[in-house]
Amino acid sequence: MDAPVKAVWQAWTIADQYGRWAGAEPGSVEMDVRPGGAWKATMVTPDGNTFPLTGSYLDVVADRRLVVGMDVPGRPDPAVMTVEFEARDGDRTDIVVRQTSPTAEERDMSEQGSTMLLDSLGAFLADAARS
Repeated sequence: MDAPVKAVWQAWTIADQYGRWAGAEPGSVEMDVRPGGAWKATMVTPDGNTFPLTGSYLDVVADRRLVVGMDVPGRPDPAVMTVEFEARDGDRTDIVVRQTSPTAEERDMSEQGSTMLLDSLGAFLADAARS
């Protein structure tokens, strides 16, 4: 990302910012960003449908790592997404996303979703830098 790690971290951990780039219904994002803290959001698909997401934060290391559990209907255990942030040259941030997926189909869907999220995050950060 063409933004400092602090700005990227805030985009992932401040509800209003996250909602704007992640495709959430305005006002639906709630975040208690600490280990054991809960989060929820109502996401809006490109065709206008909405669906609720919930989960918890499993690990939080400010400006470095978020480990997020995502509740999946019909599954006893949450999907786990790890997002790692690494500062590069002061004004850039590398992001590595890993997510558990029990099947190849779910892995492919997760990869597609993560790619869309990161593209949206990049656009959000570029807009913020121009403001």
